[in-house]
Amino acid sequence: MKKRGRIILHVDMNSFYASVEAAHDPSLKGKPLAIAGNPEERKGIVVTCSYEARSFGVKTTMPLWEAKKLCPSLIVQRPNFDRYREASKAMFDILRSFTTLVEPVSIDEGYVDITELADHEPIELIQTIQDRILRELDLPCSIGVAPSKFLAKMASDMKKPMGITVLRKRDVPLIMWPLDVREMHGIGEKTAQKLYNIGVKTIGDLAQGEEIQLKALLGINGKRLKDRANGFDERKVDPESIYDFKSVGNSTTLPKDVSNQSELIAVLFKLSQKVSQRLKAKGMLCYSLSIMIRFKDRKTITRSCTLKSPINHEDDLLAAAKSLFLAHWDGSSIRLLGVTGQELVERKQAVKQLDLFSYEEDAKHEPVDKVLEEINKRYGSGKLNRGIEFKRETRFPAAETSFSKDFLKDHD
Repeated sequence: MKKRGRIILHVDMNSFYASVEAAHDPSLKGKPLAIAGNPEERKGIVVTCSYEARSFGVKTTMPLWEAKKLCPSLIVQRPNFDRYREASKAMFDILRSFTTLVEPVSIDEGYVDITELADHEPIELIQTIQDRILRELDLPCSIGVAPSKFLAKMASDMKKPMGITVLRKRDVPLIMWPLDVREMHGIGEKTAQKLYNIGVKTIGDLAQGEEIQLKALLGINGKRLKDRANGFDERKVDPESIYDFKSVGNSTTLPKDVSNQSELIAVLFKLSQKVSQRLKAKGMLCYSLSIMIRFKDRKTITRSCTLKSPINHEDDLLAAAKSLFLAHWDGSSIRLLGVTGQELVERKQAVKQLDLFSYEEDAKHEPVDKVLEEINKRYGSGKLNRGIEFKRETRFPAAETSFSKDFLKDHD
């Protein structure tokens, strides 16, 4: 009996935040709409925009003043994250009504394995899924159909909005290989430039590239990208993967009970630094932060706060952790402290309600952060820090433990 090939979908909501707002307020339908912070001051950054706005040249991350210059009739609204999370949950609930093999990867996209459902006419089933999301939630989506997660992701980007695109492995040389290598999922600007420098311009060039050369250039990622370019991807749709990166946390048990505030803040800094490094290594930011305090009598409390915008800088993490700590510490001796970033989001998908000042501040810090990360990576954490100074304190061991999992709560 011939082995049945996998049928995997990548469901990608179209202009999600703008579409949710238009579904909530039908008067916005068909109009150029942008979601941005500080719209009254014209200093926000465009988070996302409707396809009508895109037709004027408006793009994500564009300063609002520039977007309004391109499209004077642009309607601007602040993000409503509660509304978007509610819509996301409803969308995934619809997908799970067809099968349990649903893997959310962000607030507005996920994979679905329908191999066991599609005996005869899979396209009819896929059309039904797309139609239900549109009919019940008034939200458009594009769906990529392929035998692997990677190809399904590539396919879903090929026709927007409301597209259904099938990408078979045998179609890869004809459809995918002629594309510029930067259009391949998993390749950012920096990696693309490295590949350009060795003459790899298209996905086809990457597919036929020298494995040794690619490994020397990109490490183990070189072979993985070459495999993807050839259509190889054996990853399964894993509903449990939403628990993999729910949080990034570090805690440390102090070698002695401590009640000195400056020493405890110094420990919070070390923990925030560790969490920052791990978030950056994963390419993630966090929307909320929690601390754990275990007192001398072993009483343990955890306290959390929602952040105004997603963060991964150690300074920002420390500021939030310090504020929580000072609000909930009663002055008693402490034996354990922990800091955890929660509600994680990929950096490239993070929505930050920035005004022009904070945007410029972030950009200014980036080169410095890279230098600090490289030094700490090479010589050890804490050898050099940016703009934060503490009194000399007792050095505590960095016993690392993740102790909280609160990401994607709606999917629990």
